[in-house]
Amino acid sequence: MWANGSSPGPCFRPMNITLQERHLIASPWFAASFCVLGLGSNLLALSVLAGAPSPRSSFLTLLCGLVLTDFLGLLVTGAIVVSRHAVLFAWQAADPGCRLCHFMGVAMVFFGLCPLLLGAAMASERYVGITRPFRRPPATWRRAWATVALVWLAALALGLLPLLGLGRYTVQYPGSWCFLTLGPRRGDVAFGLLFALLGGVSVGLSFLLNTVSVATLCRVYHGREAARQRPRDCEVEMMVQLVGIMVVATVCWMPLLVFIAQTLLQTPPVMSPSGQLSRATEHQLLIYLRVATWNQILDPWVYILFRRSVLRRLHPRLSSRHRALSLHPPPAQASLNGP
Repeated sequence: MWANGSSPGPCFRPMNITLQERHLIASPWFAASFCVLGLGSNLLALSVLAGAPSPRSSFLTLLCGLVLTDFLGLLVTGAIVVSRHAVLFAWQAADPGCRLCHFMGVAMVFFGLCPLLLGAAMASERYVGITRPFRRPPATWRRAWATVALVWLAALALGLLPLLGLGRYTVQYPGSWCFLTLGPRRGDVAFGLLFALLGGVSVGLSFLLNTVSVATLCRVYHGREAARQRPRDCEVEMMVQLVGIMVVATVCWMPLLVFIAQTLLQTPPVMSPSGQLSRATEHQLLIYLRVATWNQILDPWVYILFRRSVLRRLHPRLSSRHRALSLHPPPAQASLNGP
């Protein structure tokens, strides 16, 4: 329970943590180191993107939007988490009106959904570019940034729903962050399932479209017309990066999304009438959240490591093959559609 005896705000509920436990786990150094690692990774990726040969290509623009979103997400949520660690999780004393908690709840949903939605948008862009190269409108960087803005607006609209009455944001164990409530109220269940469903559909759509795109590239490489229709290296590079982003998002986010859905649909309800969760449930939620946060750290490294220049250093055969194709190009090489 919270030690403050005053009437708690709407974002506070009973919590399985004692004052002694707060002192044991309240060191801000781990959270700060985690945040600095993520910020540094995303800044490095942004600097590499800025020097890319085609900075205005549709795919790279969407990728830049993804890295920028990850950077801002770590900056905003990391600053709040570190500050809560520094004050021993005394959230009620610093934020009795729950304004900071509501802000962080919106930020958690917004920056959590954006990478999944952007991953689906990138998969859709590559699917159309590879399988329907002559039927899509010209891909421009302005159109790509408009897509990023649309994703941001959709995620923000969902994140604002609890402030409009659908669901609630509450302080979560150990008192360093706020997130949606895993309670039995209809609003809590509806909002939690909506969040989990939208995230899961985004991951599933990315998997489906990327599978078709990769199969198409493989068929072109190994088909009868491979000599004349071999894809450009940049197309293969983009698909490798996109599959890497999809794998990272799936591994990091699906455990949390599945856990949210299972907990909300469990009978009898996991949350007691007073709003208390069992210690095991609180610990599981915290672990799954930490795993999901790794998505923001690993995303930039997928782009940094899976570039042609890096892959050629690791696999010299790729470089020799590329030089051979440059010296002896196919007689009628046709691209599947570049960025």
